[in-house]
Amino acid sequence: MIDFDSKARQWDQNPVFIERGEKIAAAIRAAVPLSRDMRALDYGSGTGLLSFPLRDALGHITLKDSSAGMLEVAREKIAAQGVTNMTVRQADLTAEPMPEERYDLICSAMTLHHIPDTRHILAVFHGLLSPGGWVCIADLDREDGSFHGSEVDVHHGFDRQALAGLVTAAGFGETRFETVFEIVKETEQGSRAYPVFLMVARRG
Repeated sequence: MIDFDSKARQWDQNPVFIERGEKIAAAIRAAVPLSRDMRALDYGSGTGLLSFPLRDALGHITLKDSSAGMLEVAREKIAAQGVTNMTVRQADLTAEPMPEERYDLICSAMTLHHIPDTRHILAVFHGLLSPGGWVCIADLDREDGSFHGSEVDVHHGFDRQALAGLVTAAGFGETRFETVFEIVKETEQGSRAYPVFLMVARRG
C-alpha cells in the first residue's frame, strides 16, 4: 500500500503530477459546460492538483481524500493563495455512509485504480450527483502491472469498454473516453508510456 501521507510534502515538486493535473483539468473544461453555479467534488483530491486549475470555473469545490497529509498540504495552498471557494474534508467514501450533500460535478484523477470495489464507488458517485450532474474520471488504461510494480495491489488500469459497462450499470448515460495524457516511466524493459484517459458520463 502506498503511504500517501509520507509523500505529501514532495508531491507538488513532481512536474509530471502538475502537468497531468493541468491536462486533465483542461480536458474536463472542454468536455463539460462548467459554470460558477456548479458545486463540485474532487475525490482522491490529494494536494489539489486537479482542483486548483478548475477553481475559477466552478462555484465551489470540496476536496475529499483519505490522506490527512495530502489534505494538510491542500489546506496550506488554499490559505496561501486566498482561495475562498474550496473546502477540504478527510473522507473515505468506500467505507462511510452516503453523505447528504449533492454535487453537479464529481471529478477524480488517478484514484479509481486504488479503489478495490469499482462498482460500489461508481454507485456512490451516482448517488452524490444531482440530476443532470457529471462524473469525470481520469485513470490509466489497462496495463500489465508494471506501472506500480510490487508497490501496491491495485487495479492495473482499466479496459475502457468494461469500465463503460460498469458506469452504465451504475445508472449513468452515455460514456465518452479520450486520451488526455501519457505518463512515461522507466521499467525493466526500458522506457514506456502509460496512457491516461478521461471518462465523462452524465446522470439522467
